[in-house]
Amino acid sequence: MHRRATWVLVCAFLVACTPRAEIVMNRDAEVLGQLKTIFVGTTRSTDPETGRYTDRRQADERFQRYVVSIPPSREPGEITWPRAGAPADPTRHFVTVSADSFRDGASFRAAIGQVLGERPRGTREVVIYVHGFNNTFAEGLYRIAQMSADLEIPAETVYYAWPSAGNALGYVHDRDSALFARDGLERLIDQLVLAGADRVLLVAHSLGSALTMETLRQIALRGDRRTIDRIAGVMLISPDIDIDVFRAQAQVIGVLPQPFVIFTSRRDGALALSARLTGASDRLGNLRDLSSVADLPVTVVEAGAFRDGDAHFTLGTSPALIRLLANATTIDAALESDRIARIGLLPGAVLTVQNATRIILSPVVSLAQEFE
Repeated sequence: MHRRATWVLVCAFLVACTPRAEIVMNRDAEVLGQLKTIFVGTTRSTDPETGRYTDRRQADERFQRYVVSIPPSREPGEITWPRAGAPADPTRHFVTVSADSFRDGASFRAAIGQVLGERPRGTREVVIYVHGFNNTFAEGLYRIAQMSADLEIPAETVYYAWPSAGNALGYVHDRDSALFARDGLERLIDQLVLAGADRVLLVAHSLGSALTMETLRQIALRGDRRTIDRIAGVMLISPDIDIDVFRAQAQVIGVLPQPFVIFTSRRDGALALSARLTGASDRLGNLRDLSSVADLPVTVVEAGAFRDGDAHFTLGTSPALIRLLANATTIDAALESDRIARIGLLPGAVLTVQNATRIILSPVVSLAQEFE
């Protein structure tokens, strides 16, 4: 028990030392950085005095559209924002150029439907990003803007912001909020399908993966195969889900959307802590035994060799892995060995057990380095 408390305190200390992102408006940034338009659906409530999103829950979903400026000189995966109270520099910081609110779901649907309508039928794709544990609204917004730019995602980008406490000690609050937020994510998917999206790709991180699986399970229990058939793929990044719970969710969903990719890391410090807190040996995101999901048609990608920090979000911060996902909607093709070799990655091992496949990624060592 003493060791568990120590882990929590260390985690809290490290997070407390890290400046948290806030929405910073700077319309002058429009001419300086790369612009990304992010549509938003959220079940967070706002502070009546400041208008800022909080950790409080709201049943009525709100819809917005943000235009984010991404600084011109930065490394892939890098996000920078000013410290609280300090001025923003659009040449170095992520800033917001504009923010528009929609009065209801119908106006949101009309706006994104207009954008989708400019694309040929069959190419009207949307990516929904679902953030994880201990995230503020701004951090999730800037993260999806960064990933959209770095991955050069050709689809429209939508951010689902559920009411995380944004606090390292708020794990129980966040687990409850993730359950609360299931209806909101289902409504958001419905809005996008009604707006004319041909394909919807779900990308979820950490505890957001549990929320995503619960939502798909809920849709399946309603018998809504039409919506599930519009899901073009699911990508779970460091999923904070009990393995038995994941199996139960998958069994209810039935035919899993394809491709269904699970990014894991055996070096993930955050999931190691989660396992200790829940009394489990592993979470899905640091899965060791592939046989536990062998009957499911999933691709498990082990990326622990690219450790960054606590390795809980290496996928979003590692330039090498970002290049790997340059075409997120065709992840199966992206994981072919010849393509991986061209972009500087090689699978250290490929293991198939029944329906599941595990690919262990490792950095390529150049011939010059090999013979030094």
